[in-house]
Amino acid sequence: MTNITQPSDFPIIEQHSSKCVRVCQNRTCKKQGAVKVLAAFTALPIPGVTVTASSCLGQCGNGPMVLILPDMVWYSGVQPDEVSLLIENHLLGGERVKQMLYYRFHPQKSS
Repeated sequence: MTNITQPSDFPIIEQHSSKCVRVCQNRTCKKQGAVKVLAAFTALPIPGVTVTASSCLGQCGNGPMVLILPDMVWYSGVQPDEVSLLIENHLLGGERVKQMLYYRFHPQKSS
């Protein structure tokens, strides 16, 4: 008879929570430099982080747009030379880069 009450199955789900970086590659974001932003992310691979080209993220004119999942953190106007900052602070350090957050989804609170 096997012991069914072992909770050891549950932590496996947490270990599978990898991050995904989606970089919009639709028309407006492309015109704003999204191809170079995507290239900058792929040039600096991070274990456990998937970087993908995305279709339109629906925020045209505010790009290049970057969405980090599963965090649901949106960054706007991302430039290729800022990608290393996003990687270092958000993806590796777990801290949002406040000055790059997309204001519509992450309003700045005055404190």
